[in-house]
Amino acid sequence: MLLGVGVLTWSLIIWAAIAYRRRKGETGVPVQLQYHMPIETFFTVVPVIFILTFFAFTAKTQSAVEEPIKNPDTRVEVIGKRWAWDFNYTDEDVHFSGVQVQTDEKGSPTEDTMPVLYLPVNKTTEIKLESRDVIHSFWVVEYLYKKDMIPGKTNYMYFTPTKTGTFVGKCAELCGEYHSMMLFEVRVVEQEEYDAYIASLRENPDNRGLLGLEYNPNQNLPGDSVPGEESHEG
Repeated sequence: MLLGVGVLTWSLIIWAAIAYRRRKGETGVPVQLQYHMPIETFFTVVPVIFILTFFAFTAKTQSAVEEPIKNPDTRVEVIGKRWAWDFNYTDEDVHFSGVQVQTDEKGSPTEDTMPVLYLPVNKTTEIKLESRDVIHSFWVVEYLYKKDMIPGKTNYMYFTPTKTGTFVGKCAELCGEYHSMMLFEVRVVEQEEYDAYIASLRENPDNRGLLGLEYNPNQNLPGDSVPGEESHEG
């Protein structure tokens, strides 16, 4: 629909530019029209109808996309930090702690430093989003879906990955000097491969348990005590 509106608008602009151009030998000012009620009514009513229609479709789609999934098969907590990602596999009680992506001599990200989020295919998924410092945004490009990660506020995403493969992810909110390198991948695999990956994490004692927000430098967020603020007697 939007493409159709664009084509119609461009066509009318081009037509007006050609039909009402100044011809050779013409002088003076063209005939001026004022208070053409049919045209003014058209220019008011039609855009309002378009806006209301687009709003209705947007609200309907957004409500469906944002509808929480009860009892999801997979639950993951994603923590954004300057400039990398941590992934808590909540139900399995293991985690992956990412580092900032490094680049090779050509400026391309090196594969061994890329944080990878594993998800099982065809399983309902809940992504819990947290930030450890500033505002980030969790964006899986191919999924056409992103959501902000705001310090002191928990956001959620719900979806069901239906296709195996590796999908590009990145931070979509300008978060500082190395924002462009805050990359990750989502790897959607069969359940057996997912289970094997979780088992490989569990083999390393450093990956057991879940990461928290204790390294958050914003310790004076709403609901938290202000550092150094203590009651003194006397």
